[in-house]
Amino acid sequence: MPRYADMFVDLTEDPRADPPGSGDERATLLGFLAWQRGTLELKCAGLTPERLARRSLEPSMMSLLGLVRHLADVERGWIRRGLAKHDAPRLFPGADEDFTGAVADPAVVDHAWEVWRAEAAFTDSFAREAPMDVSLPDADRGPLSLRWVLVHLVEEYARHNGHADILRERIDGRVGQ
Repeated sequence: MPRYADMFVDLTEDPRADPPGSGDERATLLGFLAWQRGTLELKCAGLTPERLARRSLEPSMMSLLGLVRHLADVERGWIRRGLAKHDAPRLFPGADEDFTGAVADPAVVDHAWEVWRAEAAFTDSFAREAPMDVSLPDADRGPLSLRWVLVHLVEEYARHNGHADILRERIDGRVGQ
C-alpha cells in the first residue's frame, strides 16, 4: 500500500503488531486491544504537551491527552476495580477530570502515559491468567464476563481513536492509521 505524505507511517514501518489471524479467543482479543492501544500512541507521537492538551472545539474539553487519561481510567475501572476487585480509586475522580485536568504541563503528560501504561500492563496480565468467564455484576445487564469487557475495551479504543484521528488532523494535518 502506498504511503501518503500526511499519513503517520509507511505500512512497512508500522510499529503495531497485527492481531493473530488464527489465534485463540484470548490471543485475538488481546491482539486487537494491543493494536488499538498502539494506534492511540501513534496519534499522540511527537507532540508537545501544548499540542497534546489542545482542545478540539468549544465547548468540548476533548484532547489527545484527555483521551490517554480517560482510557487509563477506563481500563482501571473495568479490569482492576471491576474484574480483579482491587480497592483502587479512580485515577481522575472529579467530574470529567480526565479531560478537564489534561493541561499542557510536562508532568501531567508524563503521569498520563505512566498510568496508562500501568493500567494496560495490568489488563494484559490479568486477562492472560483469568478465566474468560470471570465476571463482574452489572445492575442493568447482569454479569459481564472478561470476554465482554475485552470486546468493550477494543470498542472503546476504536471509538476514541476515531476522535484522536480528528484531533491529530486538526493539530498538524496528519491522518490515517
